[in-house]
Amino acid sequence: MIAQVVPVLLAFGANLGDRGETIRAAQRELADVDGVTDFVASPLHETVALTLDGPDPAAPKYINGVATLRTTLAPHALLDAMQRIETAHGRVRDTRWGDRTLDIDLILFGGRVISDDRLTVPHPRAHERDFVLSPWLALDPDAVLMGHGRVRELLDRIGDTTTPLADAADRGHAPTRPGGEPA
Repeated sequence: MIAQVVPVLLAFGANLGDRGETIRAAQRELADVDGVTDFVASPLHETVALTLDGPDPAAPKYINGVATLRTTLAPHALLDAMQRIETAHGRVRDTRWGDRTLDIDLILFGGRVISDDRLTVPHPRAHERDFVLSPWLALDPDAVLMGHGRVRELLDRIGDTTTPLADAADRGHAPTRPGGEPA
């Protein structure tokens, strides 16, 4: 039986520890998961922490990015791999929208709609998050968020409060594979 290859969009965030290195390490680990190919990471952006009460400029700032990949894994198998990597990087799930060493969200899984007790795809708040839309737009200027429209128009509507980073892996803001190699 031949497995179906599905395009995927993931979002990454961290506001504790060595944020950028943690995200890039997690991206390298995901790119090496059996059943994952064609992994391309966006430039990283810095943002104010978003809490249940709204933006919190006093909290440690987040670094965020997105990545595209192709996979033969089922959605929940990919989610399991993502959560194993989060845990390996010290992710603790005790406060909703709290500080974290690593957060990986499954934004899109092909054209599928998934809604169960573990997973909702497309991600229900991606269209409201400049820290997802801005790096995605840098990766793909023609991106479309299923059910919401063109990413450029969504970002224009909500505004962009992110600051692109220019670390070694993101020099020139060109899309990269994990580890900083040009895409």
